[in-house]
Amino acid sequence: MAAQAEPLTDKEIGDRLAELPGWTAADGRLRRDYRFGGHLPAAVMVMHIARIQEELGHHADLTLGYNRLSVAVCTHSAGGRITDLDFGLARRIEEIAPAHGAR
Repeated sequence: MAAQAEPLTDKEIGDRLAELPGWTAADGRLRRDYRFGGHLPAAVMVMHIARIQEELGHHADLTLGYNRLSVAVCTHSAGGRITDLDFGLARRIEEIAPAHGAR
């Protein structure tokens, strides 16, 4: 994504987190851990997220385990801080999570 993103304030981050249950902000990143009924649903969700990331031109760090997926995202072009871009990606991930059985 070519748009220049500005870092959000702690208050802005807190306000936006209230709309994303399960997500936290720590160490300058938005984070969320998901659990699944097995490995395949977790792996399929990784591929679905990858497609969304390519569409948005904004990418998270994804850590796949047997039945879990950890997501961590920040905006490198904003000095590794949290921006609206990160919340946009987090919202998109939340939209697809139920279809993959994520909890």
